[in-house]
Amino acid sequence: MIQQLGMLRDAMHRGYYTLDAFRYQPHYGEDDSDQVVSRFMSLSKVASAKHPYFFSQTAQFREQLQEALDRLSSMIVDLNELVMFLASYPRLCRQPYSMHILLGNCMFGRQVEAELVIKFLLHTQPHSSQELEVLPIVGPPRVGKSTLVAHVCKDERVQDYFSEILWLNDLDFKDDELAFRQGYAMKHQNQVSNSNKGKRLLVVIELSRNLYEDAWSRFYLASKRSFCCGSKIIVTSRLDRVAKFGTAQALTLKHLSHEAYWYFFKTLTFGSMDPETHPRLAQLSMEIARTQKRSIIGAYITSYLLRSNFDINFWCKVLNFWRGIIRKHVSKFGAHPSELFDQNRYVQIGRMTAPSEDFMLCRRYQHSSQEEVPEIRVQDILYGSIKLHGKFEVLLWRSQIPPYYSYLCEIRERKATGAKRKRSMKDGVTFC
Repeated sequence: MIQQLGMLRDAMHRGYYTLDAFRYQPHYGEDDSDQVVSRFMSLSKVASAKHPYFFSQTAQFREQLQEALDRLSSMIVDLNELVMFLASYPRLCRQPYSMHILLGNCMFGRQVEAELVIKFLLHTQPHSSQELEVLPIVGPPRVGKSTLVAHVCKDERVQDYFSEILWLNDLDFKDDELAFRQGYAMKHQNQVSNSNKGKRLLVVIELSRNLYEDAWSRFYLASKRSFCCGSKIIVTSRLDRVAKFGTAQALTLKHLSHEAYWYFFKTLTFGSMDPETHPRLAQLSMEIARTQKRSIIGAYITSYLLRSNFDINFWCKVLNFWRGIIRKHVSKFGAHPSELFDQNRYVQIGRMTAPSEDFMLCRRYQHSSQEEVPEIRVQDILYGSIKLHGKFEVLLWRSQIPPYYSYLCEIRERKATGAKRKRSMKDGVTFC
């Protein structure tokens, strides 16, 4: 049933996107430079004439709409048993005007993955089995691995099942020597004092770099000897090779689909307002969403910025601002700036209000909720009037959901090179 709901959710997102692409299709052409940008911002890896965004004829849009409708209709017919099962649950009132508040305070689009992790954690092995179960969770940077595990650990079923939840990271494996005792003493996140419960332990290991097999083997063998029956281990990493540490099939997280990202971005951007009453703004919003490369942090920052200034001229400035940045990086590096940023490479960016003042963004990292973070936000620099000099840290985004990370980046002022000025000619030599 969880898989059926996931398929129905994906079909709903595709249907919404197809309908919105038909409603808000642009009515202008692109120059050569915009075509280069569109190739890198396209809603599929290869620009296809079959994709709804590139349709120019109403008949083609109708064909896509009919296909989306047929897919949804087929799924609904197959969900009769599920509907009968859900009918026994109390109904929830539909609240479309507060959906942006709900999405801003939950992990969007990961319900299926969360249930799969919970199923792994609550699974009870036969008493004869002595295996310590390990679930690897892998995926690209900032796809939501830590957030997913944090949400799972907040679930009452998980908290009732485990006596302690312990968080470890790379620093607990120093020089291939196991530092588990220090981690156990200092990093347990949740301790439950209930004598009726077992001593089951859940260990979450967040890896930001490679972990050598000998270090892992020592940790696993030591844990197997000391942990009580029913204890579990979750390992999160951006490296696929970590999957070989698991006793269960690795769970791979991917970025949101383009259709799901548009639904998320549109809901946050328009808030309690109906996009259908603002078709031109909805069209601009759709194009701005394409510039964000499905970045969740980018969606929060940009959507809140747009919602705070519901002016079509301002939205046009934001779109042109990002188009210019992407065009510059595509022509110079052949990549979207978000891809460079994820690789901790420098990204050159300017102010929307003063394009001549350029900055270099680099080193994106996260802080826990207990650590102090800068008060200056990145939008204050890029879209506002705050001017700082030298090298400094700014706040990208502070998450409102577990594990409540604050995301920061480092900004360096880019020294402008003065234009060469021809001064004089003396003895056939040019002085500049």
